[in-house]
Amino acid sequence: MHLKANLLDEEGVKRALVRISHEIIEHNKGVDNVVLVGIKSRGIPLAKFIKDTIFKATGAELEVGELDIGLYRDDLTENNGPIVNDVNLNVTVVGKTVILVDDVMFTGRTVRAAIEAILKHGRASAIQLAVLIDRGHRELPLRADYVGKNVPTSKSEVVSVNIPPYDKKICVDIYEI
Repeated sequence: MHLKANLLDEEGVKRALVRISHEIIEHNKGVDNVVLVGIKSRGIPLAKFIKDTIFKATGAELEVGELDIGLYRDDLTENNGPIVNDVNLNVTVVGKTVILVDDVMFTGRTVRAAIEAILKHGRASAIQLAVLIDRGHRELPLRADYVGKNVPTSKSEVVSVNIPPYDKKICVDIYEI
């Protein structure tokens, strides 16, 4: 793999997340009934950044849950079976607007799995999706409600979101395989 391009630097990532945060507030006419759920792993720090940005804008303290959908994936073979991890949702979804937060949307399978996992915890009034990068190539009829950046890619490219605590710097890069 070799680096093809830097899509977003740290300031670009932060601008995109601030815009997403304000779109969430506007679209939901506030955030009184909203909870954020970060999809493990990089969706969790992105959800926390959105939470902090919404707090600065509104004074509202949103709950943030964490979701590891490895157990719910349908695209893992039996030989590479899903790793069973605890779902650390830590938020009530019943009657709430749940905003799933992920770093990259690609085929839509992770989102489908996340929706299934949320539904197992109760009936949300709505489920919305916020992604930092939408790279296309959907295999399922899903779309994000909030997108930081649309990036048309080929299937031979890899989009890498770098964000602490998993990475040393904040940026989004694209690699050619």
